[in-house]
Amino acid sequence: QVTVVESGGGLAQAGGSLRLSCSANGGTFSRSAVGWFRRAPEKEREFVAAITWRGSNTYYADSAKGRFTLSRNNDKTTVYLQLNNLRPEDTALYYCATSPGAVLTAQTAGIMKLYRNWGQGTQVTVSS
Repeated sequence: QVTVVESGGGLAQAGGSLRLSCSANGGTFSRSAVGWFRRAPEKEREFVAAITWRGSNTYYADSAKGRFTLSRNNDKTTVYLQLNNLRPEDTALYYCATSPGAVLTAQTAGIMKLYRNWGQGTQVTVSS
């Protein structure tokens, strides 16, 4: 049983920053690709960013490019999503998900079905 845990959400002003963290108990997190998704009120869940298990490749939704940065720590036990220059439209519940053994590409990184284990989400609220 793999338990994915997100943290770091909160309230920020427009233009501000937050750093989200993702880790997992059990399973092979260090060998898993990790993706971040978000669901804004009254909208569908959407892809934000993903990182390969080695941390050598990252993929971003257009809305995240240039503002969000995804990274893994050296022992690959934690993935960080740095959110900069936040906008009110970034307000959402942010989910971390893992894909053990997956080989991500730019075409597949945002496919939710590839991710097997999901966290409960961490709320990000951006005020104008």
